[in-house]
Amino acid sequence: MLFTISGKHVEITEAIRSHAETKTSKLPKYYNSINRVEVIIDGNKGGNTSVEIIAKAEHGKIFVGTETGQDAYRCIDMAVHKLERQLRRKKSRERDNKHSGTQPSSYPDAAE
Repeated sequence: MLFTISGKHVEITEAIRSHAETKTSKLPKYYNSINRVEVIIDGNKGGNTSVEIIAKAEHGKIFVGTETGQDAYRCIDMAVHKLERQLRRKKSRERDNKHSGTQPSSYPDAAE
């Protein structure tokens, strides 16, 4: 999985980089076709920090989690939590939408 992190109007320290990388490294557990994760941290005026995490999966599927707050670490945690929820939901929908292997003879009107 390819991991990139960038900062706008804020310096990305090694601690923030390692925190974001460890948190996002758990995302393939929820949806295994994720192949790229981008983290964008934007330090706005007024002390607010916004974090946007973009997870790209196979077949052009894109998942985005954003969070704004005072603490960059907490924003990363909350954005990852939002992504985990999206990925779990997508995986369960894919799992539930599979066709069941019913035979035509199992239908009540097929025998008549």
